[in-house]
Amino acid sequence: MNRLYTIIFLILSLPACAQESTAILPGALQMERYAHLIEGKNVGLVVNHTSLVGSAHLADTLLSLGINVKAVFAPEHGFRGSADAGEKILDGKDHRTGLPIYSLYGNQKKPTPQQLKDIDVLIFDIQDVGVRFYTYISTMHYVMEAGAENNIPLIILDRPNPNGAYIDGPILDPKLRSFVGMHPIPILHGLTVGELAGMINGEGWLEGSLQAEVTVIPVANYQHEMQYSLPVSPSPNLPTDQSIALYPSLCLFEGTVVSVGRGTERPFEWIGHPQYPDKSFSFTPESRPGATNPPWKDAKCFGTNLSQDNEVRGLSLRHLIHYYYALKGEGEFFNNFFDKLAGTPELKQQIKSGMSEEDIKATWEEDLEAYKMLRKKYIIYHWR
Repeated sequence: MNRLYTIIFLILSLPACAQESTAILPGALQMERYAHLIEGKNVGLVVNHTSLVGSAHLADTLLSLGINVKAVFAPEHGFRGSADAGEKILDGKDHRTGLPIYSLYGNQKKPTPQQLKDIDVLIFDIQDVGVRFYTYISTMHYVMEAGAENNIPLIILDRPNPNGAYIDGPILDPKLRSFVGMHPIPILHGLTVGELAGMINGEGWLEGSLQAEVTVIPVANYQHEMQYSLPVSPSPNLPTDQSIALYPSLCLFEGTVVSVGRGTERPFEWIGHPQYPDKSFSFTPESRPGATNPPWKDAKCFGTNLSQDNEVRGLSLRHLIHYYYALKGEGEFFNNFFDKLAGTPELKQQIKSGMSEEDIKATWEEDLEAYKMLRKKYIIYHWR
């Protein structure tokens, strides 16, 4: 069977809902728009467990079509998505396909010239959640940089941003640049990875103002204000739509003494601490896949169940401020990681000084307005 007919057959074999003209179609499902860019080429994939074409992994799909996939580059949580947050990912070989896997999380965050020497084109296809400190966009930055340095084009198969209706938070202070914050954007940046790649290129944020050759395969039938339920959890500790919606607000607790529920059945939906004064709700973190050594492991924590809370959307500081005062006197509340997550040293000091959430957010307004004007230059999808 001619490969083109094979591709058409694959597309027509997708579930009926994926073929409807109004269905949201991630870039990976629109193979007719990028097949010609990879046929006859040696392909490198920057992918993880979210890189699906229907129910099949992109790597398996491309190999079945005779595309010459040469290597996989794996981000945080690994190729199959089971590693803990922050866990070092090792190079290896995928047991299903035999493909070599190169880690982009740990000591090496950028593909090396040696790893890229037989690669003609790179594909980036990873589901993001639209939050500055979610590290998949940092991986994309380094992949763009490696592509620019080695004259290798990059295809981005874009996916919806489940938090795409929100733009909020302080703009990253360049002095706090790290793998959990590489770009001068707010915590909730309101971009897909394809749009952010355009901004990275357009604003000269790659090393030496390099320009990567990027082709974005846009999401079909998508607008930023649309609600989008992810078909697969983007990482082990974001297993539900609720945890993804709460993540922008609750991840700041990772820079404090408070547990965000890692090691429980409801990570990023439950928050608590052994000394929290209200004892009406409790949980005990334990070792689980994706959270083998969670904060307060095996200690009973008292706190708040946000599993049914529909008010905390976008970026809320309400619970962060409340817990700071509820646990005041129990030792240092903030740790050294907090400023990196916040992207500014000011937020911690503002909370300590007693500022309200409203007053704190007012200090971001001018910078956010400037960012929104910048963002307009790179928008692919409609914004209300």
